[in-house]
Amino acid sequence: MLFQVIAISSIAQNCKILPAHFYSYEQAISWVKNASFKIKEDVNTSKSSWIRSASYYSCDGKVGYFIFSTDSKEYIHEGIPVEIWNKFKNADSFGSYYDHYIRKKYRFYL
Repeated sequence: MLFQVIAISSIAQNCKILPAHFYSYEQAISWVKNASFKIKEDVNTSKSSWIRSASYYSCDGKVGYFIFSTDSKEYIHEGIPVEIWNKFKNADSFGSYYDHYIRKKYRFYL
């Protein structure tokens, strides 16, 4: 397992070389988190009742990956426009915004 982590860290240095397909959501999340992106932002989600963390990763500054966590799981979405991320960051309710504008609209397929 240690070898896999080292391999991921050394290969996924540039967001443009991310694989087109992953074997699991956990693998995809790990690759995205370890790649370098033009935009890599986090938002403070402490006001949310169920979203514990949220991050956005974009290679081109136009669309990207959205990763967020709850108490029990981490989720990834792809193809999120930067405008959607910016509105999410400024939403009064992260959970409501997610439910209305991201959930079931931007999926990540293995």
